[in-house]
Amino acid sequence: MNVLIKRVYEMPDETDGKRILIDRLWPRGLTKEKARIDLWLKEIAPSTGLRQWFGHDPGKWPEFQERYQKELEANKAVVANLRRELEHGHITLVYGAKDEKHNDAVVLKAYLEK
Repeated sequence: MNVLIKRVYEMPDETDGKRILIDRLWPRGLTKEKARIDLWLKEIAPSTGLRQWFGHDPGKWPEFQERYQKELEANKAVVANLRRELEHGHITLVYGAKDEKHNDAVVLKAYLEK
């Protein structure tokens, strides 16, 4: 399985494959042309309640991972759509968070790879 993750503010690259934005909100200050997003899959993002509870607090990271994985389990149709994208080649999960270690893309990538 070939899943990459990348901040949306990083320069797009030919090696990204299909760029899939996985955030519920469009990234601030970025045009669609500059972001070069091929698919915006906002339905796979953590729920608004979970996102607001987490607030990118590393102290909440273990529980955030568990809660988000439960949401993914309950959202099988959207996860299946994402898995189908992988059948066509590699993808890059694009996210807007500043923290590169504690964000939904890290959890989603691990979930897809298990």
